[in-house]
Amino acid sequence: MSTTHSRPGPEGPPPDGDLESRSVTMHDDPRFVELRSRLLRFVVPAGIGFLAWYLLYVLLSAYAGGFMSTKIVGSANVALFFGLLQFVSTFGIAILYSRYTNRRFDPLADELREELEGGPTVPGARKGEDA
Repeated sequence: MSTTHSRPGPEGPPPDGDLESRSVTMHDDPRFVELRSRLLRFVVPAGIGFLAWYLLYVLLSAYAGGFMSTKIVGSANVALFFGLLQFVSTFGIAILYSRYTNRRFDPLADELREELEGGPTVPGARKGEDA
């Protein structure tokens, strides 16, 4: 049973073949390769950076107790601030990822999705817009 939800494009219905076969063909498209590359250019460095930062926090907590217990303000110590900075860095990465994908990823992904589904093939055309 096929669950493709295609709609006619400006030239009529999508070409013969189901969504799965068109999806497999799309993987060789240079635009799809560029899309994966754009995603990895953000995700890999951000992931490595965050994991390194987190491991630094864990290792300092385990092996540098004297440093981590250093008081900064009142009874708040370095460990507390490092812990809070973990949350700040998590939200910061999420915000940066959202901005990056909106600017560098989503336009190309929308174009490829529309083409895959048989919609408008004009670059920059979106649902509800005239092609």
